[in-house]
Amino acid sequence: MAEWIGRKKRVRKCYGFDEVALVPGKTTINPEDVDIFWELDGKKFPVPILAAAMDGVVDVKFAVAMSKLGGVAVLNLDGVQTRYENPEDVLTQIANSSSEEATNLIQKIYTTPIKEKLIAKRVQEIKSQAGTAAVSCIPQNAERFAQIAEDAGADIFVVQSTVITVKHTSSKYKPLDLYKFCQKRKIPVILGNCVTYEVTLDLLETGCDGLLIGVGPGAACTTRGVLGIGIPQVTATIDSAEARDFYFKKTGKYVPIITDGGMRKGGDICKAFASGADAVMIGSAFARAKEAPGKGYHWGMATSHANLPRGTRIKVGITGSLEQILFGPAEVDDGSQNLMGALATSMGTLGVKTIKEMHFAEIIIAPSIQTEGKIFQVIQRVGMGK
Repeated sequence: MAEWIGRKKRVRKCYGFDEVALVPGKTTINPEDVDIFWELDGKKFPVPILAAAMDGVVDVKFAVAMSKLGGVAVLNLDGVQTRYENPEDVLTQIANSSSEEATNLIQKIYTTPIKEKLIAKRVQEIKSQAGTAAVSCIPQNAERFAQIAEDAGADIFVVQSTVITVKHTSSKYKPLDLYKFCQKRKIPVILGNCVTYEVTLDLLETGCDGLLIGVGPGAACTTRGVLGIGIPQVTATIDSAEARDFYFKKTGKYVPIITDGGMRKGGDICKAFASGADAVMIGSAFARAKEAPGKGYHWGMATSHANLPRGTRIKVGITGSLEQILFGPAEVDDGSQNLMGALATSMGTLGVKTIKEMHFAEIIIAPSIQTEGKIFQVIQRVGMGK
C-alpha cells in the first residue's frame, strides 16, 4: 500500500533480502531429491547461478572452471581482458594499490582502448577448453562486439548497462535498436538491467532470451548513493516476475529473469528464487574464490567512469575454491560457501522440488530476521553477526 510522504506525493514500501523471510512448507522433502537447474533458450544448466561480468571475478580460467561445475560465468568485453594482451599484470597492479589510489588507477587503466582482436581471442580461449563462452558489453558496443563474439563461437551474449530501456534517446550516438539486435543474433541474448514491471514487459517484447534484474545492489556498486536510484531486490524481482508471467500467458514464451546483485550468502539466493527468479547473478561471493582474477579484491563495472564513478574497489579476501563456494564443504560460518547446498536444503524445507515451484513459497515481512536471538553472534562477530 502507498503512503503519503507530503502533499501530492505518495510512495510505496519496497523490500530487500534482509527484511523478509521464507515460511517452511506443510510438507518437507529430502534435499537430495530436489531438482535444481535453470534453462536458457532450451539449454539446461545444473547450477542456476551466473558469475557477474566484472574484471575482479571473471577471466578465461574462471569461466572455464565455472562451466565445468555446471554454471555460467560472464566475461566483460569492456574490461581489462580485451584492453590488454596480458591482463594478469594489470589486475595485480589494481590489487596492490592503496585505497586512496585505487579509483584513479582503475580510471587510468580503463582508458586504454579495447582491442577487438582480443574479443575473439578470449572467446576462443574459453571454447578451446570446453567452456561456455558468455560475454557482455554496454549497448553502445553491442552491434560491433556481438558479431565478433558470435563468429568466434560465443554461446551467450549479454547487453548490460546500469539501466536499459527500449525507449532510449541520445543526441550523441545512435541508440541500439534492441528489437533488431535480438532478431539478428544467432545465440541467446540477455538484456539488463531493469527493476520495474513496465520496463520488464517492454524488454520482453524485444525477443530477448533472458533479463537481468537489479539496479545498484552490488557490493562494489555505489549507484544508489551517487544517483539515488534503485529498488530493493525482493520487490524488483517480484514485480519483474509478474511481468514475465503475464508475457508467458499472452505469448506462450517463457523468458527467465535473473536477479543480479545484492546476495551475500545462501539465504539471500533462496529469497531471490522465492521472489520469482529463475537464476541469480552474483559477483562479490565469487570474487572470494581462489580462481578469481581480482586476488581478493572486487570492483564495480562503472568504477572506471572518467567523470562519475559509480563503484569502488573493495577487499573481499580469498576464502576458498570456487567448488567450495558452490558445493562445499564450507570452511566459513557466514553462509557464503556451499550455495547450492543451501539452496537444496531451503527447497526441501519449503517442500518444493523445482525452482519454479519455489516461486510460490510464502514470504513474510520480518525485520527482526537478522537479529532475533543472535546477540552472541553479533558481539563475537561470527556467523550472522559478521
